[in-house]
Amino acid sequence: MDSQKYCFKENENVTVDKACFLISNITIGPESINLQQEALQRIISTLANKNDEIQNFIDTLHHTLKGVQENSSNILSELDEEFDSLYSILDEVKESMINCIKQEQARKSQELQSQISQCNNALENSEELLEFATRSLDIKEPEEFSKAARQIKDRVTMASAFRLSLKPKVSDNMTHLMVDFSQERQMLQTLKFLPVPKAPEIDPVECLVADNSVTVAWRMPEEDNKIDHFILEHRKTNFDGLPRVKDERCWEIIDNIKGTEYTLSGLKFDSKYMNFRVRACNKAVAGEYSDPVTLETKALNFNLDNSSSHLNLKVEDTCVEWDPTGGKGQESKIKGKENKGRSGTPSPKRTSVGSRPPAVRGSRDRFTGESYTVLGDTAIESGQHYWEVKAQKDCKSYSVGVAYKTLGKFDQLGKTNTSWCIHVNNWLQNTFAAKHNNKVKALDVTVPEKIGVFCDFDGGQLSFYDANSKQLLYSFKTKFTQPVLPGFMVWCGGLSLSTGMQVPSAVRTLQKSENGMTGSASSLNNVVTQ
Repeated sequence: MDSQKYCFKENENVTVDKACFLISNITIGPESINLQQEALQRIISTLANKNDEIQNFIDTLHHTLKGVQENSSNILSELDEEFDSLYSILDEVKESMINCIKQEQARKSQELQSQISQCNNALENSEELLEFATRSLDIKEPEEFSKAARQIKDRVTMASAFRLSLKPKVSDNMTHLMVDFSQERQMLQTLKFLPVPKAPEIDPVECLVADNSVTVAWRMPEEDNKIDHFILEHRKTNFDGLPRVKDERCWEIIDNIKGTEYTLSGLKFDSKYMNFRVRACNKAVAGEYSDPVTLETKALNFNLDNSSSHLNLKVEDTCVEWDPTGGKGQESKIKGKENKGRSGTPSPKRTSVGSRPPAVRGSRDRFTGESYTVLGDTAIESGQHYWEVKAQKDCKSYSVGVAYKTLGKFDQLGKTNTSWCIHVNNWLQNTFAAKHNNKVKALDVTVPEKIGVFCDFDGGQLSFYDANSKQLLYSFKTKFTQPVLPGFMVWCGGLSLSTGMQVPSAVRTLQKSENGMTGSASSLNNVVTQ
């Protein structure tokens, strides 16, 4: 029935028309009844499907209507909050202005009251002096009159009435505290809904992928002074083109970007591509996403091959450590082989260190003897590649380089014509040297904290750098005739690996001038064999 429904749904009109035609034109009879029943059943199924579709659409409309009501209610609440906030600000401004007016009124009133008080006191004293002077005019005795006149003169000289400023210290003018809200009123009258920002446009030409960093640049299709910030989202993918819905990683978000450019640095390029999209935000709302852009972030990714590593090495994906107890199973097997004919006891099966998974390569045996070696699990067959290695501080001896897959299980890096490496020895005496085909060239440079390895397979070049300063340590010149694997030897210590790295720009620049240097594999032919 499900397949029938699907069929009817795709050819709904044709099916119904055909069924109606059959019902209308078939003559009455046993066979015709069956045909009419089948035709009617088709109509019923089609009607049932259509009813389901209409009911689903009604449910969708109800859901949308509910969403409109809820979202409208939310927006109204936010609008009330915004206006309440605006009212609150206006009330605060009004209260502040009222306080200014009252303070100015109090100040001027105090000044004028003080002047009035001073004038009243001066007037009272002056009237008393005037009355005394008037009475003195009636004195007949010359001596007493003269004494009274002198007193009047002295009191007049000291009278406050003659020292008063008969000008108000303040005016009654309060116009400096008048307000004019005409502009603000116009601004309030132009209040409207904040427009949604348009989608930015990422410019692939301006985007840059280099040194395990990605710079993404975008622009707005038109100027928008309301934009407050941008949100950039990115995710890794192995698919070219537009992002896919299924089998994709989640978007990672970088918020509050103020400019129209952003650089993500320190990335591990463990996928072929990265998707990017950006959206603009104003104070209230975020706009639509830009069209996604896919940038290539291809780099060499590999882990250490645990299945063929020496049993004295404890190997994880990108770390290897010396484990002196790990070779006991191997020694037991060797002894078992030697005594097999005499004892008839089968040699014990080798076991791996810790929770090491069983061997899966199947293409070679484990390194053994004094070849404390582990190779990478990814072969290099073409192109230019780069990775970095960091040794533990107490590591006694280690080598870093490349080797052919045919490297023997007893072979040590640099002691065959199928491997190239630089070797650091911190045991008894400190040495730093380049090795190939069992020949050694001492390197008169300081051992760096981290070593960068550059392999140009097609150009036949293997170079080693100080990973921090990008100083060239040594460079081999050769012609690789087989795919090579990253190779590592460690004794009494450990190494950690950084992969998924692009060739640094500084290394690419140095490669242009390196071809004339003498530090090549051919120069090892004249060095004394170890």
